[in-house]
Amino acid sequence: MSDTATTRGWAGSIRFRLTVLYSVLLFGLAAIVVGGIYAGVSRSLEDQDVSRTQEAAVLFRDREGRDMIGTIEFEVTDPLAVFEREVNTEALDQLRRYAFGALGMLFVGSLAVGWFVAGLVVRPVGRITGVARDIQATDLTRRIRLEGPDDELKAMADTFDDMLGRIDDAFETQRRFIHEASHELRNPLAVIRTNVDVALADPDADPEDLRATAEVVGRSAERMTTLVDDLLVYARHGTRPEREEELDLVPLVAESVDDFRAPADARELVLESAISVGELWACVDPPAVRRALANLLANAVRLAPVGSTITVAAGGDERQVWISVADEGPGIAVEDQQRVFQRFWRGRRLPDEEARSGLGLTIVRQIAESHGGRVTLDSGAGRGSTFVLWLPRRGEPPA
Repeated sequence: MSDTATTRGWAGSIRFRLTVLYSVLLFGLAAIVVGGIYAGVSRSLEDQDVSRTQEAAVLFRDREGRDMIGTIEFEVTDPLAVFEREVNTEALDQLRRYAFGALGMLFVGSLAVGWFVAGLVVRPVGRITGVARDIQATDLTRRIRLEGPDDELKAMADTFDDMLGRIDDAFETQRRFIHEASHELRNPLAVIRTNVDVALADPDADPEDLRATAEVVGRSAERMTTLVDDLLVYARHGTRPEREEELDLVPLVAESVDDFRAPADARELVLESAISVGELWACVDPPAVRRALANLLANAVRLAPVGSTITVAAGGDERQVWISVADEGPGIAVEDQQRVFQRFWRGRRLPDEEARSGLGLTIVRQIAESHGGRVTLDSGAGRGSTFVLWLPRRGEPPA
């Protein structure tokens, strides 16, 4: 039996029971009222007498022969009273017939009223059950939205809708976590794979090059370990841990450039570092800033035209620091420059190439905003794109 048939059978059974209950209550109440009326009328009519007692004076002699006057009582049948009694009897008979007829009609009416009222009661329950059966794990957008008076059923339906909202939020958080976890792990894995492939492709590689490759792989593996720990904490508590500390961003930027040099060489890209300062101190979460810069570099390496140049720069002033990644691609249309930061946005790059933002730029913006900073984009037709990560200093360099 299907779920729909089961629901209908269950609702029909409940409606039948409620109909019987309401019918019994309505018919019982009507029977009491009609019976009381009949009993009262019958008692008032049957108590009337059809005869009355009268007195009359009579003349008689006593034992001594004297004439005496006395009174005697006797009952006299009243013809009008007899007629009235017959009329009352006939009226009671008619009333009795009408009462039984009315009770029969009330019985039928009570069934109809009971069926209607039971339908009003069962309909919200059937709607709640139907929506609950239609809900699937992949679609939690259905809601009951029960209308009507603020009774217990509406309160139950509203509570159920609120519960569905909380479950939907939990599932959405879980889906977001899965997407972010897969995306965050892709960058260090790509760096490891590319550097290892480059090292294995050259059997006569210099030991110093192999050592540099091993250092890149080691840094990527360390970042993956930290990232996995952060994602586990994020899965349990809904937020990533923050490890803000005073950090010189110059070595961090240089290491990130070294990590993506092999993937850039594989696409015949020139990866340049243009850092104009010797130190760039700021109070930041190092793993988070490294992930943001890695996402910007990964997008640039993936989308930049073959043979072009990617430039990574950094600088700052007394209040904030910045890290920029510039490519020489076709650029992004002005109307799409804010949309690229949306989750899984798809559009068109200039002039006619498909563009998609995925999660990388969304994560970059989240990291920047969590530090109290921002991320900006400067792009146009034929002049590439420059993403700039702005972070407040919020501290002084250690002595």
